[in-house]
Amino acid sequence: MIPALKEVKAAEKRIGPYAHNTPVITSSTIDRMLNATVYFKCENFQRGGSFKIRGAINAILQLSEDERARGVITHSSGNFAGALALAANALNTKAYIVMPSNAPSVKKEAVTGYGAQVIECGPTLESRESTTKIHQKKRGATFIHPSNDMNVILGHSSAVMELAKEVTQLDVVIAPVGGGGLLAGTALALNHLHYYIETIGAEPFGADDAYLSLKTGKIQPSINPKTIADGLKTQLGDQNFPIIQKLVSKIIRVEEKEIIEAMKFIWERMKIVIEPSSAVAVAAIFRNSNEFKKRKVGVILSGGNVDVSNLPF
Repeated sequence: MIPALKEVKAAEKRIGPYAHNTPVITSSTIDRMLNATVYFKCENFQRGGSFKIRGAINAILQLSEDERARGVITHSSGNFAGALALAANALNTKAYIVMPSNAPSVKKEAVTGYGAQVIECGPTLESRESTTKIHQKKRGATFIHPSNDMNVILGHSSAVMELAKEVTQLDVVIAPVGGGGLLAGTALALNHLHYYIETIGAEPFGADDAYLSLKTGKIQPSINPKTIADGLKTQLGDQNFPIIQKLVSKIIRVEEKEIIEAMKFIWERMKIVIEPSSAVAVAAIFRNSNEFKKRKVGVILSGGNVDVSNLPF
């Protein structure tokens, strides 16, 4: 069942004291290039460096006092690991983060820096899931999925709720899609606020399971994804796919070269740091520029967590 508008608004209000209302930035250069008006919702300036804190905060706030006392657990090697650790710290809740042994040490250090406990596992999804189940049972912690959890999805919807308040009469909003939490939240909020605003997803050709899922009408597994956009290597779930299937008009796929060029362009021209996953959405509007002409376009810049010692350009 698709959540009602009152649930979307309640989530936005709930996380308000804990998440930043991130800035919306424009670029006259990009507007001229596309003959459009583009508004970038900068979640790269969010606490923890990505939109993920929104869903993490909302999910923890929906737990009972007893559940919060026993803590939360997730498996992630990316932005959700840090986001759940940061959210738990803000809400005085214990957090256990299962991370693969080959996860970057800087990400593990960030998680422990927020006060969470890192539990290492093997570098496979099977190892992640089995390790999480063992420690969840051992500690009595509540499992929070990084993207396939309705409270996480509702939390993520707050980003576009803020954008729609700041920018009136948008024609379309585009967001990257990996696990599907951000795209589902974006589509959900826009459908309730202004049903005429189109929601589009953006995805690499090398990790196009969401595109294939929309085409076939059922969730397609993400098998051996190959893309620089490491945050988009996960797959859709049974909580977010029905929303995406019903409310997202299309998914635009982009090449690796286009992702790198878009990332470099935003760094150089707009002077802001975005990660490759964010650049996927930018690359999509560059690739399909004709369909955005003379339209008011919102772009969710999902995050800015980059290894600056290993840039692709």
